[in-house]
Amino acid sequence: MKKIQRLFEINPWKIATSTLDKENRRLQESLTSIGNGYMGMRGNFEEQYSGDHHLGTYIAGVWYPDKTRVGWWKNGYPDYFGKVINAVNFIAMDLYINDQQVDLAKVSPTDFRLELDMQTGILSRTFTVSLAGATVKFSFERFLSIVKRELALIKMEAEILDGHAEVKIVSKLDNNVHNEDSNYDERFWEELADGKAADFSYLTTRTVENHFDIEQFTVTSAMHHDQTPEASVKNELAIADTFSFNGEAGATFSLIKEVLILTSRDVPASDHPAKIAELAALYSASYAALREEQVDAWRARWALADVIIEGDAAAQQGIRFNLFQLFSTYYGEDERLNIGPKGFTGEKYGGATYWDTEAYAVPLYLALAKPEVTRNLLKYRHNQLPQAHTNAQKQGLAGALYPMVTFTGIECHNEWEITFEEIHRNGAIAYAIYNYTNYTGDTTYMKHEGLDVLTGIARFWADRVHYSKRNQAYMIHGVTGPNEYENNINNNWYTNKMAAWVLRYTLENYRRFKDETTVEISADEQAKWQDIIDHMYFPEDQELGIFVQHDTFLDKDLMPVSALDPKHLPLNQNWSWDHILRSCFIKQADVLQGIYFFGD
Repeated sequence: MKKIQRLFEINPWKIATSTLDKENRRLQESLTSIGNGYMGMRGNFEEQYSGDHHLGTYIAGVWYPDKTRVGWWKNGYPDYFGKVINAVNFIAMDLYINDQQVDLAKVSPTDFRLELDMQTGILSRTFTVSLAGATVKFSFERFLSIVKRELALIKMEAEILDGHAEVKIVSKLDNNVHNEDSNYDERFWEELADGKAADFSYLTTRTVENHFDIEQFTVTSAMHHDQTPEASVKNELAIADTFSFNGEAGATFSLIKEVLILTSRDVPASDHPAKIAELAALYSASYAALREEQVDAWRARWALADVIIEGDAAAQQGIRFNLFQLFSTYYGEDERLNIGPKGFTGEKYGGATYWDTEAYAVPLYLALAKPEVTRNLLKYRHNQLPQAHTNAQKQGLAGALYPMVTFTGIECHNEWEITFEEIHRNGAIAYAIYNYTNYTGDTTYMKHEGLDVLTGIARFWADRVHYSKRNQAYMIHGVTGPNEYENNINNNWYTNKMAAWVLRYTLENYRRFKDETTVEISADEQAKWQDIIDHMYFPEDQELGIFVQHDTFLDKDLMPVSALDPKHLPLNQNWSWDHILRSCFIKQADVLQGIYFFGD
């Protein structure tokens, strides 16, 4: 089993290192990601880097329906797998010293320093290189504004330390990018236009046509520098401005790059040039003023949210890192958006919405942000209620089934044991409504939107259960619980518990607010739900005094993880799937998840 590596220094507010770790460059990039909810990016270098790395810039809500790759097709499968796509690389600044390109994969830097200041959302880096008879120190600083969401700023400084040097900077907007995990290595962007708007050079691109009637997204990226370029070049899917200076030791140069990003989600594509000009005027403050604005805004967030851990500096750094990445990914500005499991750190999990938002993120946002942030997460699900009805219909069931993975509300995950069976996710959507209402005391969402969602979910559960005459109880067969190391099981305790709870909670609130809502639940339907609540089956072991994960869990060969040979871990990389399914080992909390929700 691999030992945990420490890639960064322990620091309560910073993710920082003085080591360029070429073997773990991808991890360094992931852990120094930044975002502002509207867009985000990995901690890539501005200049060319030919070593192993993962280039990634992502725009929230901009995605592509990739072809589903499965074996035997099953009725009800989604047609596509939605995924966030790599967008324009707008930080790009190729560097040259005396016509030789700076590439830290090929030339070893000195005085290397990389810092992500989580208190301010600012990523900085310095390094010194000796190349072509000269030594030059470079410094970079960048941030994505959380006040002006379309705005990104990059500041570059260069100082000649030794020798004579001509330093050239080629600053680019480069949309010639791809996704590493695309099923068929497709390119996702086509160019529409380039031009000038105010003092900004812009490039407009659109996602390529797809076969699933999913909208194409148009993105315009625009850049402006505080220096006049010596030359401007247009290439396929890219534009570039060139700057240079030369001198002896002591000579310095600085360049500020201001970037604006617009999408057709917010502004019609035909209006992008005019909007660029408008924002250029609105966001015309100095770099120092915009930086100060960013610092103040992040400090205001931390004033609400900081969690202080005394006596453990590593834990303090860890909790702040988690909060920083969550708040960089989502802060409630747009009810059409949600929280991808990996945030803006990369492509894994497709950047899509999962039930993890409601199960784990909602309680945190309730405690550490304003109530409107969580309310917009609830609105996201209400907006997608019609699609949840469609998902249920595809399974031949009544009511609403929220998807395991989605951008639009339509299921886009294509593993049958997850798509068809991991239906416990529906309960988390309902529980988030409970959490919000219980924590804030605000009942307006419940009356006007929440009951619609709850009723749809309750009707799904009422149709999905079946009555066992032999046991005189309602049961739910053929499911996958939160523990995904077991599939197609019967009577997962957590799933049954959530189903009964949703029915009860929906009835309680319908009876409380029925004179203030448009929802209608007939007397017969209410009676049916109550019968399910009263007679739901829950697997238990009276002798052991425990809730049992599912009907046959205790028939397995039970053993602790400590009994395994360490070389078998992690199981999913060393055991066959058949071996895992037959084992007693648990991928993630299952019964414990229910105890967490229902501690009483």
